[in-house]
Amino acid sequence: MDASDSFRERALRWLPGGSNGEYGIPEGDAPVIDRGAGCRVWDTAGREYLDMTMAWGAALVGHAHPKVLEAANAAAARGANFAAVTRPMVELAERIADLSPCVERIRFVASGTEATMLCLRTARATTGRPKILKFEGAYHGQHPEGIASLVGNDPPEWPQSDLSGTGAPWVERDVLVAPYNDLAATEQILDDHGAELAAVIVEPLHRCIPPVDGFLQGLREATSRHGIVLVFDEVVTGFRLALGGAQEYYGVSPDLVAYGKGLGGGFPIGAYGGRAEIMEAVNEQRLPGPNYAWSASTTGGNPVSSAAALAAIDVFSEPGVYDRLHSLGKQLRTALGQARGQADETAQVRGAGPLAQAAVRARPVHRHRAGLSADRQRGRAVMLELLRLGVFLNPMGTKLYISLAHSENEIEELTTHFAAALQATRR
Repeated sequence: MDASDSFRERALRWLPGGSNGEYGIPEGDAPVIDRGAGCRVWDTAGREYLDMTMAWGAALVGHAHPKVLEAANAAAARGANFAAVTRPMVELAERIADLSPCVERIRFVASGTEATMLCLRTARATTGRPKILKFEGAYHGQHPEGIASLVGNDPPEWPQSDLSGTGAPWVERDVLVAPYNDLAATEQILDDHGAELAAVIVEPLHRCIPPVDGFLQGLREATSRHGIVLVFDEVVTGFRLALGGAQEYYGVSPDLVAYGKGLGGGFPIGAYGGRAEIMEAVNEQRLPGPNYAWSASTTGGNPVSSAAALAAIDVFSEPGVYDRLHSLGKQLRTALGQARGQADETAQVRGAGPLAQAAVRARPVHRHRAGLSADRQRGRAVMLELLRLGVFLNPMGTKLYISLAHSENEIEELTTHFAAALQATRR
């Protein structure tokens, strides 16, 4: 048994399915990652992979970026965590407020899941209303609202939510669901339930489905009419589409915003912020009042992650960064589409900025429910074949992530493997 087999067996012994979640690779086949650099990772057998998941987008600057490592190491030498306000935290708060159109106050947590969860709790505390609305197929983190109407294959009629995977029966009562990119249907739900709704939470770029013209603007206007807090989940889009995230890219400003992933330069971080009067709900001076939401995080905004985030923002602020990310993303989507056409496949390639996703389906996808008709079994077979060919990704069919460490050469390499995977799975 070589080192790789040994680690796989040990992972199977202690981790359910040999996994830490999400990938769904057949038991015994999942590589155990040993190290990473740039846009490459190596497993415990020394096999090299082109990384197209990039820590699910957290390593937007690339793995082990020297500027990020230098900043994090310097901060760690002064103490890794104090569970208190620190100098790097204050500097990071100021930096984000300068870049984010909606942030007047901010709090730090340790993950995007916590950031979206606290946005919803803050909205409930501020408004005194019990319910939230999300869009079908959206993932907003590991809390029940974040999972609702994400994983089920037989969705109920709107606005009823699907509790599959949530482990929380109360979701059916407190979470309403609307179809993304359908403003008329969403406005009708808001008209019918506005008095009960504390918040509407949305990924401005819904997984990899871009918003149709006017959808986000209409959502902003409708939530304002009903006094509903509009939350942008920018855990993925933040610092990825632009320095000001989706708010800047699409020209729409929410009431609250959640950040994570790419902000930390690969280090764990989360943050949520927004309008000052709403963020006052987490001010301890209100404790234990009815419009108060408890918010505290042992490792949130720790000096190591904060220093890494400041260095990552420095990298993102360099000239030409977003032109490059968008150019590479467009090249990737075009190349995958051409490979699909040459193989006479019906797959659709969608995305925006440095993001892409392929679905085996004849017609374009503008909302989650339409995507359920895709041939997901075939899509999974293609993803698993790519893994065997040396491309590290998530075979459950989620996003392909480009980082600043990728180049045109990696786009060509992936496209070659994609064409081979299409051919191999067809046979």
